[in-house]
Amino acid sequence: MIRKVVNTVSEALEGVYDGMTFMLGGFGLCGIPENAIAQLVQMEVKDITCISNNAGVDDFGLGLLLQKKQIKKMISSYVGENDEFERQMLSGELEVELTPQGTLAEKCRAAQAGFPAFYTPAGYGTEVAEGKETREFNGKMYVLESAYKADFAFVKAWKGDEAGNLIFKGTARNFNPCMCGAAKITVAEVEELVPAGELNPNEIHVPGIFVKRIFQGKDYEKRIEQRTVRQRS
Repeated sequence: MIRKVVNTVSEALEGVYDGMTFMLGGFGLCGIPENAIAQLVQMEVKDITCISNNAGVDDFGLGLLLQKKQIKKMISSYVGENDEFERQMLSGELEVELTPQGTLAEKCRAAQAGFPAFYTPAGYGTEVAEGKETREFNGKMYVLESAYKADFAFVKAWKGDEAGNLIFKGTARNFNPCMCGAAKITVAEVEELVPAGELNPNEIHVPGIFVKRIFQGKDYEKRIEQRTVRQRS
């Protein structure tokens, strides 16, 4: 049996060093690899490039790495919830590459599937297309987008087994699955780790072939990004 379990988050992140490019799953504050991010903060790695849909908030998620100025470049789609991100971007301390959300997901999927590039209509005629090849298909213009290249992909799943098979829950099932196998090494942290063979094969979202290391996570906060309540009359 193939067993991909590592005992600690520090063991899971062996081989991480300054200047690397990381993919980090999640959507808003849902399904983010909290344990891996905390370990990156503790390791004090710097000059890193992060590929993630968003940048967390000031004191949570990737915001923790931004606080310590460990991120050199941020490749993302939505960053409106992080004041420190805004400050660093406007001051020129942080390099930012904004990417349409669907394109970001497809650039991950392309890397996962081994495709070097793909054409998309998103961004044609805007700053997104500057410096990129464009081509017409059936009367419509498309932009050539390259697949991402990353050293590590850090994802978080609801449940996984010792062979690396993963099941995601709710909104966490967006960027996490397409980042699995899209980097040289994929590290999965899970809320519940079970023996191989215990998961129903029909419920598995990502097969273990895409995962290099898996570990049991802990202390998940599961914050709400924005809470809106009705005032009592």
